[in-house]
Amino acid sequence: MIAVALPDLDQLDNEALKALVVEQHEQHVEAISSQLQQIEHFKLVIEKLRRMIFGAKSEKVIVQVEQFELQLEDAETEQAAAEEKFEAPASEAKPSSNSRPSRKPLPAHLPREVITHLPGHGCCPDCGGALRNFGEDVAEMLEYIPANFKVIRHVRPKFACKQCERVVEAPAPTRTIERGVAGPGLLAHVLVAKYADHCPLYRQSEIYAREGVDLDRSTLAGWVGASSELLAPLVEALHKHVLSARKIHADDTPVPVLAPGNGKTKTGRLWTYVRDERAAGESTAPAVWFAYSPDRRDEHPRQHLRNFKGALQADAYAGFHHLYGDGAIYEVACWAHARRKFHDIHVVHASPITTEAIARIGALYGIEEDVRGKPAEVRREVRQARAKPLLDDLRSWMEKSLRQLSAKSETAGAIRYALSHWRALTRYTDDGLLENR
Repeated sequence: MIAVALPDLDQLDNEALKALVVEQHEQHVEAISSQLQQIEHFKLVIEKLRRMIFGAKSEKVIVQVEQFELQLEDAETEQAAAEEKFEAPASEAKPSSNSRPSRKPLPAHLPREVITHLPGHGCCPDCGGALRNFGEDVAEMLEYIPANFKVIRHVRPKFACKQCERVVEAPAPTRTIERGVAGPGLLAHVLVAKYADHCPLYRQSEIYAREGVDLDRSTLAGWVGASSELLAPLVEALHKHVLSARKIHADDTPVPVLAPGNGKTKTGRLWTYVRDERAAGESTAPAVWFAYSPDRRDEHPRQHLRNFKGALQADAYAGFHHLYGDGAIYEVACWAHARRKFHDIHVVHASPITTEAIARIGALYGIEEDVRGKPAEVRREVRQARAKPLLDDLRSWMEKSLRQLSAKSETAGAIRYALSHWRALTRYTDDGLLENR
């Protein structure tokens, strides 16, 4: 704080003294107001950081839950073993445990193998009379056929012409990987185990070794690399399908990537582009196209979407802004992002403004629930009739509330965010294919 010397008070008359006191009082009030706003800001930041810490600590909670799950499994196993030792006559039911979940019917899509058990006698064991079938008892048992390897031998008999000695032989069948020994089923299994079941290649190698099949990690890695090249045309077809839509959703998420050489991780980005028009009653197949980049520079979405034209539903990430320059791509903002700003403030210190903002946005969501799955034109008509008046009123209310707030307050920042993106936030009312969240 800069020290300011007071004037010589003895030289000031009453009016000058009053003016000095009023000036000092106003400066003091302004300083207190600024401090209160700063405290409010710090509280909000601290609460956000606490939630981030909670998210990180949730991994420890998950570990604790998993430990309890294991203990529960052990207890249930011991209980089942104890019940098995209970010898009851076959005609009597064994004691049931209330802790066990009710048995669900076995899935109908599984193949059924029917084994019929006929009586040991062809006639009545009491009187020797003929038997007639009047029904049956059916009980089902779930069985598992262990996965196993098999070798497919492709045999091509050679034939020679008796007259000219020409050799005739069927052409060799193509291999999924040139000169590779893995069939398509095995390749699919390796890929699913690695990427869907999170089973690394070295563990798969150990599992296969138990089956007596020696497949080292480098061999499996070679198969994964070759398979990625084989799947590239499908990925490109998926890419074209997604970007041929008139509206797509875009987002990105950080992914830890192992940095080669030092064993540490760096942060890459996984870009997600979604085509899903089912909410507007469309039957076009939904799809997701993923793209990876080592960083979050705006050149990546520019490259990904260089051939796309239409509506881009995304957050306010600055890297998307340059895409909207020529009008080929236009922004459709998500109300979820605008609502989240009010919600974060509301969690820390609820106020009438944050409460009303969340309620007003919730009313817009309620309209969307009513038109979900309806044709695009129906959605547009309903939005024009019901949502547009609410949006007009919401904007007026936000502008009025903003004038009542300090420009530095967090709530004012949330309102300014919504107003600055208003065209993008309300564009969905003019097109039934678009979403508002």
